[in-house]
Amino acid sequence: MAAPEATFVLEGRPTAQLIADQLRELIVQGAFRPGQQVNESALASQLNTSRGPLREALQRLCQEGILVSKRNRGVFVLELTAADVKEIYAVREAVELAAAHTLLDSGPEQIATTVRELKAIIKNMAKQVKASDWQALARLDMQFHTTFVSGTGNTRLIRIYETLAAESRMCILGLEVAYPRIDVLVQEHQKILDHLEAGDRQGLQRAIQRHMEKAVEDLTSDPEAAGISA
Repeated sequence: MAAPEATFVLEGRPTAQLIADQLRELIVQGAFRPGQQVNESALASQLNTSRGPLREALQRLCQEGILVSKRNRGVFVLELTAADVKEIYAVREAVELAAAHTLLDSGPEQIATTVRELKAIIKNMAKQVKASDWQALARLDMQFHTTFVSGTGNTRLIRIYETLAAESRMCILGLEVAYPRIDVLVQEHQKILDHLEAGDRQGLQRAIQRHMEKAVEDLTSDPEAAGISA
């Protein structure tokens, strides 16, 4: 199968990391369909690169979990199942709850800095709601949560969370057909922010849990529409 026409052409001498970054973005944006085989030859030609850096990039994405290598068959885009979605959001919830406690135990200056950054993201989310740009909303959604976890300054929590980023964005894109109104997504994030700013530990914990539970409910209630395998 030919590579999607949307694939970027990289200038200069592309490194494996650069190729991986470009392909990751294409995958989470839906340029490659779930289950689609990645054509090495076509991609190498379109990216004007040799097979070596491309294969290294594909291996990185396999390690991240968004590509799957099948012996004697090739490399394929991950097909998320309902079980995958539940696992992804269970881990996200655990990490974010730990981050919430860590943040609230930190100094007021650290909390204020995180709140300021989250407010800017929510403001941008509201703009994208008006524009009905779900791709941008998906990026900002993940940016909100990554910023929330990064606010702790805990490098290990941050590293764990970053490994979930690509799979999470694939899930978030599936919510486009699951959310009846996209403004609901902004409201859910605003609740998390409000509880953090107020220092409401229990309220923040409940808001995070409900946000994750709602996403799983919506994605798994109509998995076919959301692009999730049974």
